[in-house]
Amino acid sequence: MKTLLAWWFALLVPCAAAAPPRASTAQPNVHVLAPLPMPGLERTRTIRVYLPPGYERSRRRYPVLYMHDGQNLFDDATSYVGEWGVDETLNELARTHKLELIVVGIDHGGERRVVELNPWESPEHVPGEGAQYLKFVVDVVKPWIDAHYRTRPDRAHTAILGSSLGGLVSHYAIFEYPQVFGAAGIFSPAYWYAPAVFDYTASHPLPRDVRLYFYAGGQESERMLPDLDAIVATLRRRGFPEAKLRVDIAPQAAHNEAAWRAAFPRAVLWLFADAR
Repeated sequence: MKTLLAWWFALLVPCAAAAPPRASTAQPNVHVLAPLPMPGLERTRTIRVYLPPGYERSRRRYPVLYMHDGQNLFDDATSYVGEWGVDETLNELARTHKLELIVVGIDHGGERRVVELNPWESPEHVPGEGAQYLKFVVDVVKPWIDAHYRTRPDRAHTAILGSSLGGLVSHYAIFEYPQVFGAAGIFSPAYWYAPAVFDYTASHPLPRDVRLYFYAGGQESERMLPDLDAIVATLRRRGFPEAKLRVDIAPQAAHNEAAWRAAFPRAVLWLFADAR
């Protein structure tokens, strides 16, 4: 398993120098929007939107999944070490399982990623910007998406999902904005990077109808599974319903996009089981 030094590098990987150019693999139903301003952070952010295959031919409204690290979701050309294949996966799930979602991918902030996606102070005593980042998602991105696309904007049809620091900020999001998000996918969460998350989870209530999907690989850092177990134990101790909680451990999986790509279909089918 990785040492914490290697783990720290893994958090920084999406910010590293770009590899040689690669051909785009984004499907035609992925659209890149003009950057939106981030109030209070003095920067802008590119948003990528996946529309279900039947979107243009229907008048339906669709559930929405908000995801972080948008560069890594749809396109090998913009990813660091491979994409999640969210577009290909959901095109297939639309065909085989009638699951049709809009996915909104919010690009990470490059060198600011480790600050933006952390709602708390880092181990190096650097204040996080996760609260401001989520206000951008909730107060700017979601209203813009709901105004321009045929969404089902209520919380029962709105979820958030991310990995590593994206998992950490998704954890925070479901506690801080349960009136906005009815479900969260928390993949390989970087709990070790924000120890305050443990007391926060123990002291904050969570609606009993929220759906939580946790995923981790057995070959990640030595802290990953114990930290995840501690969070899940806290939720169970507080009486969170087992029917709304799923924990998916892949014993041989490492901390990378290939592992998250493999887990993604199971996660979205479970998270949106009641929203189709």
